[in-house]
Amino acid sequence: MKRYKQNEIEEIAAVLKNDGVISVPTDTIYGICARINSSKAYNNLVKVKNRPNNKSFPVLCKDLEQIKSIAILDDNALKLIKAFLPGPLTLVLKKRPEAFSYINNAGTRETDELAVRMIPSKFLNELIEKVGSPLFLSSANKSGDAVCKNLEEIEKECPTLDGMVIGDVSFG
Repeated sequence: MKRYKQNEIEEIAAVLKNDGVISVPTDTIYGICARINSSKAYNNLVKVKNRPNNKSFPVLCKDLEQIKSIAILDDNALKLIKAFLPGPLTLVLKKRPEAFSYINNAGTRETDELAVRMIPSKFLNELIEKVGSPLFLSSANKSGDAVCKNLEEIEKECPTLDGMVIGDVSFG
């Protein structure tokens, strides 16, 4: 499996733009991600994770504007975002109906809630910028299994990934 250095951002972004799924280091864990603006990328992520269709993925945004583009924010949410993000906090917000509407929330999920993160990673924020959309981001493992703690575990657990990004995480 191809291992990318973080300075190979153009190549990594190209994988995601072509509906690929890659592993990336985050602030707390190794994650696997795909772009949110493609149903094919979403389905590829579901396959890599072996995740039930009724279980949604958290979304990683680079800034407040991206969060506003996919979620409905009230005053309390804005206060939390301004006080704690970017950082190791996940907010559960109401999804905008038009945001990645290819996911049939009516009938397959109980709510239209959305978990949103914004982390202090220069690499991931630049990647989101190059891809042109927020990213679905989940832990690097099969659904229900323990989180992978290194690239070798990720490669064994998720052999159908389209690549892995080399980097360190601080497990939280």
